[in-house]
Amino acid sequence: AVNYSELNLLNPILVHSKNSGKPFYAILHRIEVGLVVDLETVNLAETLVGASGALMSYKLAAKAISKLQSLPSQNIPLLCDVLVKEVRELTGYDRVMVYKFHDDEHGGVIAESHSPSLDSYLGLHYPATDIPQASRFLFLKNKVRMICDCRSPSVKVIQDETLTQPLSLGSSTLRAPHGCHAQYMANMGSIASLVMAVTITNEEDEVSDRHRTRKLWGLVVCHHTSSRFVPYPLRYACEFLVQVFGIHINKEVELAAQVREKHILKIQSMLCDMLMRDSPITIMTQSPNVMDLVKCDGAALLYQSKLWVLGITPKSNQIKDISQWLFEYHGNAKGLITDSLKEAGYPGALELGDAVCGMAAVRISSEEMLFWFRSHTAKEIKWGGAKHEPGQNDEQGIMHPRSSFNAFLDVVKWRSVPWEDMEMDSIYSLQLIFIKCLVKNKTMSDTSKMIV
Repeated sequence: AVNYSELNLLNPILVHSKNSGKPFYAILHRIEVGLVVDLETVNLAETLVGASGALMSYKLAAKAISKLQSLPSQNIPLLCDVLVKEVRELTGYDRVMVYKFHDDEHGGVIAESHSPSLDSYLGLHYPATDIPQASRFLFLKNKVRMICDCRSPSVKVIQDETLTQPLSLGSSTLRAPHGCHAQYMANMGSIASLVMAVTITNEEDEVSDRHRTRKLWGLVVCHHTSSRFVPYPLRYACEFLVQVFGIHINKEVELAAQVREKHILKIQSMLCDMLMRDSPITIMTQSPNVMDLVKCDGAALLYQSKLWVLGITPKSNQIKDISQWLFEYHGNAKGLITDSLKEAGYPGALELGDAVCGMAAVRISSEEMLFWFRSHTAKEIKWGGAKHEPGQNDEQGIMHPRSSFNAFLDVVKWRSVPWEDMEMDSIYSLQLIFIKCLVKNKTMSDTSKMIV
């Protein structure tokens, strides 16, 4: 096994105790100094023992995989709904959820299958701090994490004195959960869990398609209200199923990005054509207009000492105040794009209220600017836990899941949906065309004066 490159194809290896003859699954993990072997008990009643590991797991997952592959494209919610039902049927957990990470790294439950006796978590959002970066990094390396009983006491590892460094159990199923995480599970009324990572291609990598890294799209989270152990073949079957699910999600994400990019390029081309042919104000007064370029709640154009507005925007005097602030504090920049004017340092942010939190502003000339505005994100969050009042901390100050959700709402009150890279590129491209048109118009005007 030491020389075998793909240990997953060997796992699990059926072994027997030398003294009692009791069967165990030996599960191998490679670490820097050698191999770690987990020994998991085998239920004698299991019919899984006779088959080879990979084939056994594939057979368990085949029916669910077939269902996923038969689904229509461009329907991520349906894909997620089918997955949670299939995983719950395979594993028997009380609750199975798809937990998606958003651009600002907070997470939300977007699909769920649960026992009728449990409250639903569907639609609940949790702050990024609930799943620390260290945990996310581990999920990229080890796609599956099982906790059989969060109440079980930890057992110290007896390490050979000849080893020069602490033994890494990062890939081991037997690794004890962090005390904080175990308490968090208990606060939720969950005793056992099985969590599987959903990864997709990291499109932000500036490398060839072949060498792109993976990023964490979300997690498939299984909870149980009592102790629960899932044998390795079944865990691997679920991991295989989630990998297929991840491939489908990857395709859907890429397709959505292509559709979005095509739409933006089309609107951008039409707006640029309007700028080149007509008066600049047509991008505010005709269709399509600047609000069609990117997702926003309002837009404004400060041009030739006049103001044109669309949708939800600050008042005229507030827009001019923002413009003055930008010239004073960001005078050397080509603009400012932020999801929180408050955090960007704008002194009048609180006076804008919830209607305007995010802003994209680009400079056209020394006195002219183009703005896009976004409202705060709290209005877009489904209040699955709204009936619970904020601040549900116990005497020790431990934050419970519902309180954690409410705390998140406090954070995003002054923050909008983040601006995508594609949106920022289109905004700056329109800015360049706008400036080019102004220069062209000025040149034509100067030429006309010379002729006269």
